[in-house]
Amino acid sequence: QVQLAESGGGLVQAGESLRLSCAASGRAFSSDAVGWFRQAPGKEREFVAAINWSGGNTKYADSVKGRFTVSRDNAKNTVNLQMDSLKPEDTAVYYCAARLSTLLFAITTEEEYDYWGQGTQVTVSS
Repeated sequence: QVQLAESGGGLVQAGESLRLSCAASGRAFSSDAVGWFRQAPGKEREFVAAINWSGGNTKYADSVKGRFTVSRDNAKNTVNLQMDSLKPEDTAVYYCAARLSTLLFAITTEEEYDYWGQGTQVTVSS
């Protein structure tokens, strides 16, 4: 099994940046596809970004495309989500998720993921 822990959340003003990290423990992370999802109060959890096992394929929700960047450092067993030009509507709890997959494409559906972190709160004030 793999355990996931998100970090890097916080309170920022609109237009500022945050960098979230997803650290894996329990086994090597290098053969996992990883996704980022978020859930705002009163809303369903939604897809944000995903990266395949090698880092060669990434996908983004339309709402974050051009502002968020997902990357991975398999040597450090981490996946990062760089969030720039944050907006109040980005306020949510952000979760990372993982599954063993050496497919070429990133996975965008939460039902495909086996492991989840506890989440980190991101709050963007206007």
